[in-house]
Amino acid sequence: MTCQTYSLFVLSVIMIYFGRFANSLILAQLQNDIDQLKADFNSSNSDVADGGPIFTEKLVNWTERNEKRIILSQIVSMYLEMLENTDKSKPHVRHISEELYTLKNSLPDGLKKMKDLMDLAKLQMSDLKIQRKAVNELFSVLQKLVETSASLKRKRSQPQRRCKC
Repeated sequence: MTCQTYSLFVLSVIMIYFGRFANSLILAQLQNDIDQLKADFNSSNSDVADGGPIFTEKLVNWTERNEKRIILSQIVSMYLEMLENTDKSKPHVRHISEELYTLKNSLPDGLKKMKDLMDLAKLQMSDLKIQRKAVNELFSVLQKLVETSASLKRKRSQPQRRCKC
């Protein structure tokens, strides 16, 4: 896959994953719009390949459906932010933006979860007050972890039922 097709690939994955585009005609129209957007951004420039992909590589690590919703919602938001600064009088920009907004609205929980992760990353664990609060919550956090891992073990140990159709 060339660097020029990464945006189309990521956008296609997002849209197909959420079932928004079962119709290949809509995807074909969107591909035409993205091709025009590539021309607007001069994405055939040789520096596009520098450093590898920015989104598609990250999608590999997110395997569960709910996990994917989190990362994909963040990616959709980043595309929308990028398109905010483009010429909205162009029909292809408007069309791509509309489709992305539709997708964003179907992902109401993803951004909240991403914000929670970012808030956790900002915690100053060297702060004594934060440490005290964390210690007070340790038992309930461990309890949740044990419950989660026990339910996963139950799911794995259940025999696979085969359809006798």
